[in-house]
Amino acid sequence: MTSLLEGARRLVSRGSGTDARVEALRAAVELARGRVADDVVDEVQAVVERSEGRLRLSADHTVVAIAGATGSGKSSTFNALTGLELSAVGVRRPTTSWATACVWGREGAEELLEWLGIPARHQVTRDSMLDTRREDGALQGVVLLDLPDHDSTEVAHHLEVDRLVQLADMLVWVLDPQKYADAAIHDRYLAPLATHQDVMVVVLNHVDRVPEERRAAMLADVRRLLDADGLDRVPVIAASAREGWGLDELRERIGAQVKSKKATRERLEADLQAAARRLGTAAGDGRPRDLGAPRVVELRDALADSAGVPTVVDAVQTATRVRAGRATGWPLVSWVSRLRPDPLKRLHLDLGSSGRELTGRARTSVPEATGVQRARVDAAVRAVADDAVGEVRGPFADAVRRASVSRVPELGDRLDAAVAGTDLGVARLPWWAGALRVVQWALLLTALVGAAWLGALAAAGFLQLDLPDAPSYSGLPAPTALLLGGVAAGILLALLARVLVSLTARARARSADQRLRSAIADVADELVVHPIQAEVAAYRELRAEVARITG
Repeated sequence: MTSLLEGARRLVSRGSGTDARVEALRAAVELARGRVADDVVDEVQAVVERSEGRLRLSADHTVVAIAGATGSGKSSTFNALTGLELSAVGVRRPTTSWATACVWGREGAEELLEWLGIPARHQVTRDSMLDTRREDGALQGVVLLDLPDHDSTEVAHHLEVDRLVQLADMLVWVLDPQKYADAAIHDRYLAPLATHQDVMVVVLNHVDRVPEERRAAMLADVRRLLDADGLDRVPVIAASAREGWGLDELRERIGAQVKSKKATRERLEADLQAAARRLGTAAGDGRPRDLGAPRVVELRDALADSAGVPTVVDAVQTATRVRAGRATGWPLVSWVSRLRPDPLKRLHLDLGSSGRELTGRARTSVPEATGVQRARVDAAVRAVADDAVGEVRGPFADAVRRASVSRVPELGDRLDAAVAGTDLGVARLPWWAGALRVVQWALLLTALVGAAWLGALAAAGFLQLDLPDAPSYSGLPAPTALLLGGVAAGILLALLARVLVSLTARARARSADQRLRSAIADVADELVVHPIQAEVAAYRELRAEVARITG
C-alpha cells in the first residue's frame, strides 16, 4: 500500500476512535460467537470486515451512491451531476446488474473501486482539472455511483443495491412524486438506516411536473414520512434533473461532505454503532451478579455429600481408633482388634502403594450417590447458575445455564478421584503411640517377670528346695508386686490411651474432612463455578465493548 493511502487512512481515523471501535466490535463478535444467534453475529462480523476494508483504503475519496426506484430520475440526476451521458435513462435503462461509477480524481481510487466491486468497463474518470465548469471543483475526490433500480424485477439488481448501500460513504435517495410514499423504499431502506442520517440526502425529483401550488405540500408530506422513519435530520431537496433545479444544492451538500472528510468516518461510525446496538440487543440485557458465597458453599456441600465425604470421615475416625488402640492397648487383649476390618481399606482408601496398583488410585468403594443426593446436587447447580444470571435475560442467560451443566457428567469420576487422591492423614500413628507401646511392652515384661518369679518359688516349694525368701516392699513380695503392678499399670495406661486415641481420632477426622472438602471445592470450581464465571465475564466484557462503541 502506498504512503498516500496510509496517510489517507490515518486521516479518516485520526482522533475519531474509529479504529478502536472496530477493534471493540471485533472483540464483541468473538465474545458473542456461539452464544448469540449465528445470523446476528455473522451480520455484525460483516460490518467489522467492511469497516476494516474501508479504513485500509483511500480517505481522499468519498463514495456517494445515488439510489432510487424505476422512473425516479436517479440516472438523470447522476448524468446531471457528472455532466456526461453515462447512464441510460427511461426506456433505455440497461439490464445489467452492475452500478456505474464516475470518479473525480483517479489517483488513489483504484483499490477503492476494486473493493466496491465496480468492473473497469463501468468506471469513468472525470478529470476536473480539464473541466472548465466551476461546480465540478466541489466534487474533487468523489466516487459517484449510479445504482440499479431497487424495485427492479431482477433479483441481481436488488442484491447489487443492497451490497453497495452497505459500502457507500454517503447515500442520495432519489424519490419520484408519484412513488415517494412507496413502502418498499421506506421499510426496506430508509427506516432501517435511521442511524445513518448524517450521511444521507433525500431528493424529490421531477418537481417540475408537480403543479406549483402543490409543491410545498408534497415536500411537507415527504418530510412527515421521513420523520416517521426516524430521519428527522435528513435534508430534503426539491429538484428537477431535466430543468437543473436543486442540483447546485445537492452538489454543495456532497461537496461539503467531501471537503470536511467526515462522510467516510460518519458512515463507519453509524455502521459500527448500529451493529453494536443490534448485537447488544441480541445478547440480552440486565445486570448479572457475582456468585454469592452461600450458593457456592451449598454447591460444595452437596457435592461433598454426594461424594461420600461423611462416610470417609467416619471411616477415618474409626480407623484411627482401631489402629492407635491396637498400638496403645494392653498387649494381651489388643490383638483382638486385628479381627475387626479396617474401614478405610474396605473403601479402597489408604491401601498403600501395592493396593493402589491392584485397585486403581482413582477408584474407591465409597457408596454411590443416592437419588436424593443427586437431586440435591442438581438443585445446587441450578441455584448457582440462577444466582449468577441475576437480571440478565436473553441468550447469555441461557449460555450461563448451559455452562453450569456442561461438565456435570464428569462430576462422578472427578469427585471419586478427588477423594481417592486426598491424603487423609492416617498413614502414620501419632508420635505418642510409639512411646506408649514401648511402655506397655515394658509393663507386660515386668508382669511376666513377676509371674515367672512366683512360678519359680512355687516350684521350689513343691520340690522342697530351700530358696532364700523373696524381698518385699511394704509387706508385698517383690514377685507379686511385679506381676500385679505390671498388669494394673498396663490396664490403667490402656484406659488413659483410649482417651488420647479418641481425641486424636476426632482431630484427624476434622482434618480429613477439611482436606476432602478442599479437594471437592476444587472440583466444584473447575467443573461448575469457573464455567459460569467465564460466561458472566464474557457477557460483561461484551456489554463493555458495546458501550465503547455506542457511548
